[in-house]
Amino acid sequence: MLQDLYRNLVISHDKYRKNNGMLDGENVQKVHYKNPTCGDVITLYLRIENEIVQDVSFEGEGCSISMASSSMMTELIKNRDVETISTYRDSFEQLIRHGEKPVDNIDLGDALALEGVHKLRARHNCALMAWQALDKILDDGEAYRKRKEVVKSI
Repeated sequence: MLQDLYRNLVISHDKYRKNNGMLDGENVQKVHYKNPTCGDVITLYLRIENEIVQDVSFEGEGCSISMASSSMMTELIKNRDVETISTYRDSFEQLIRHGEKPVDNIDLGDALALEGVHKLRARHNCALMAWQALDKILDDGEAYRKRKEVVKSI
């Protein structure tokens, strides 16, 4: 039954994508990312102010896993600080690559519905594509560099 619920959640996010479309305005960063293993593509738009993702959206074409994961990620990171997003990102990758469920204080929301992708090694990059696009934006931004400094000092 839980698998059916998760399957329906993934289908819903693919069909009715959240935060889908171009994001306009000042201080919007964008990155175009292509999944090297299958050709799925995403353009991710992000507005970060004071270390907080104020707005996020995406445009893309690809399989249901990559598009659902993109939708789920945008919902999860909107109005969150970069440090929290980093924790979510690491936890989500552990879930996908190693099947490790998040620790109690980390709530991945709808993205937890993708835990079954762990068993489908060829689909790992599909689930992680939006997060990898996010990494590219944050790697270029001051917010990400500050986060790395905080992590190193702990």
